[in-house]
Amino acid sequence: MSAVKDRTRHVRILQASYARWTGKSLLPDDLPIDQAAAWLDDAPYGLVSHGAESDPIFNYANRCALQLFGMSWEAFTQLPSRLSAGPVDREERARLLERVTRDGYIDDYTGIRVAADGRQFLIRNATVWNLLDEAGQYYGQAAMIPEWSDLL
Repeated sequence: MSAVKDRTRHVRILQASYARWTGKSLLPDDLPIDQAAAWLDDAPYGLVSHGAESDPIFNYANRCALQLFGMSWEAFTQLPSRLSAGPVDREERARLLERVTRDGYIDDYTGIRVAADGRQFLIRNATVWNLLDEAGQYYGQAAMIPEWSDLL
């Protein structure tokens, strides 16, 4: 899967899966669902997801995440998600995703990521969760990045 085609459906899956695993909402409580996609696009945190391929490709990023990674929507949604971490950090990332697959979600992830220009940044306290579609089938994984800082 590359970039999501039906953003409204994808947002519903992001929100429903997040609520299922964490008991929380990605969205303000009083927000009408028809405004959810626009709100998440401009959310004050990074939000990314990848599909269920054997080598998953990012299929969504909000504006905050695109700025953080220094990429356009078109470039980001062609990127295998493993390449968001530098070579030495990929094994740790793989262990993290195995833990998410097993447990459904984690809400304490801290790790180093790499922007398109090679700049490294630290993400802290990220929540990573499994995405399930309307039929309960595995659909991919997502991450909400509330804190980050550039590394020198």
